[in-house]
Amino acid sequence: MKSLKHIACLFILCITFAACKDSSKFVIEGQFTNAKPQGKVYLFGLQKDNSKALDSTVFSEKGEFKFEHTTPGVDFFRISTGVNEYMIIAKNGDHIKITADLTEKNLAYSISGASDAEKLHELNTIKNQYVGRINAIQAQFDQTVQAQPDKREMVMEQMRPKYMVEVNGLNQAILKFAQENTESLAGFYAINLLNPAEYEKEMVAYSDKIKSSFNENPAVIEFLKKMAGLKAVQVGQPAPQFTINGINGTPVKLSDFKGKYVMVDFWASWCMPCRQENPNLVKAYNTYKGKNFTVLGISLDKDPVAWKKAIEADKLTWNHASELADFEGSTVRMYQIEAIPSSFLIDPKGVIIAKNLRGEELENFLNKTLR
Repeated sequence: MKSLKHIACLFILCITFAACKDSSKFVIEGQFTNAKPQGKVYLFGLQKDNSKALDSTVFSEKGEFKFEHTTPGVDFFRISTGVNEYMIIAKNGDHIKITADLTEKNLAYSISGASDAEKLHELNTIKNQYVGRINAIQAQFDQTVQAQPDKREMVMEQMRPKYMVEVNGLNQAILKFAQENTESLAGFYAINLLNPAEYEKEMVAYSDKIKSSFNENPAVIEFLKKMAGLKAVQVGQPAPQFTINGINGTPVKLSDFKGKYVMVDFWASWCMPCRQENPNLVKAYNTYKGKNFTVLGISLDKDPVAWKKAIEADKLTWNHASELADFEGSTVRMYQIEAIPSSFLIDPKGVIIAKNLRGEELENFLNKTLR
């Protein structure tokens, strides 16, 4: 029989080093002020873009609730009640405590018991500070325009700089948080709040830093796959080669344009921003086509009649091709196109030298490059 002294030592070790903590599951205990007794509260798991209900319970008279669940690795979860939702990061062994006031309009909350969950709370606190100021500017704009509706454009121009300072500040704060927290899933959540069209380079660099982390998380695996694709079409990379059917059915190869500066323009007849940008591209083409510059339009149209009518209407006199497959075409996927218009300027050696140049920016770049 073990001595009482030995048992006491084991008990002390359990308390001191948390050796007795159940690491086979995580626990979330909460207390929400202004919760309706017996009202429903749910635990959701987040899988890519979908939510899956994992459990539900009801609030106690004091607004208390508790969930216990298991997870293969550290992952995202959401506590939901009515219109209130709170994102949480958890892994087995965590004992998370969350408190919130359900009437708090910014969904502020307090959390403890897990480092990743606390980091996510830190990010949300930073984000809410900027969002609060952005919302205040928006409210001031709405109030001013309501009093002076005929001066809407003038008021917008006056307030835009202040608004953009806060928006840019928010994006930079999110990027800084992500870069400083590459070992936390909260950093991964942060980087995905940014617009890939504006922060592609930073997101690709971030993906390189977390390649050996969170290997079991489906969202991270999908992100790394996407960033690997984006890396292949960054400025400075050789443009991926493709063969695609031209407007008359004849195959068109990117290699056909080697030795020229070629703008590969992804667009569609149904895309209003594309159609609005077309006059700028027509102007650039007519100005520089005699200086070793051309355009290859790749349409995401599925209707060949609408595609050809748009070419004629917009006077797009350069080469055209399409897989007539919307965003599912192999060339569209190869170039990681998720929104249009999107374009790639490729130099005579076949290297991508610029992306998504439009209007005056395109004019200035071509004027500087094609002297």
